[in-house]
Amino acid sequence: MTAEISGLLSTANGELRRVTETHVDRRRDPSATDRILRSLPAWFGIERSIRDYVASAAIEDSFLATQDGRTIGVALAKQHFPETAELTLLAVHADVRRSGAGTALVEAVAEAARAAGASQLAVHTVGPSFESEPYAETRAFYRRVGFLPLQELHGIDWDGPTLIFVRHL
Repeated sequence: MTAEISGLLSTANGELRRVTETHVDRRRDPSATDRILRSLPAWFGIERSIRDYVASAAIEDSFLATQDGRTIGVALAKQHFPETAELTLLAVHADVRRSGAGTALVEAVAEAARAAGASQLAVHTVGPSFESEPYAETRAFYRRVGFLPLQELHGIDWDGPTLIFVRHL
C-alpha cells in the first residue's frame, strides 16, 4: 500500500519541509520499532514498555511506513476474533510526525483487517481523565481517522485510564 503525499508540511516548530511519498509494507523490523519508540519519550518513556513493544514487533502482524527508504513508522495489529481486530501500537518517528504516515499506517491495518473478515477495528490509548497534551493529540488523531470513543476503563492496560476507540470497517 502506498499513500501519495506531496507538497510542503508545516512542522510543530513552524519549519516547512517537503513531504515525500509514504510506503507501507507488511513486514517486521524490531530494531526500527525500537528506534521509532525512543524518539517519542512523551508517549513511550517507560523502558519496560519499549522492550515489550519491540518484542511484540518480532511476532505480531507488523506494518512499516517508509519515506525515502527510511523506516519512519510502525503499526502492530492482532485479530483476536474473526469479526474484530486491534491496533496494538501506532508510532511515527518524532522527526516526521504529521507527515501522513500515521494515517497511511491506520489505513493499511484497516484494509488488512477488512480483508481478513473483520468489521471492527479497536485501539486503546490513555483516557481523557488523565491530563496529558501528547495523549490529547493522540485521541484527536484517532477521531480524525474515523475512530469513535467507546469506553474509558481504569487499570486494564496500565494503572490509569484507558480509552477504547472503535472504527467500523
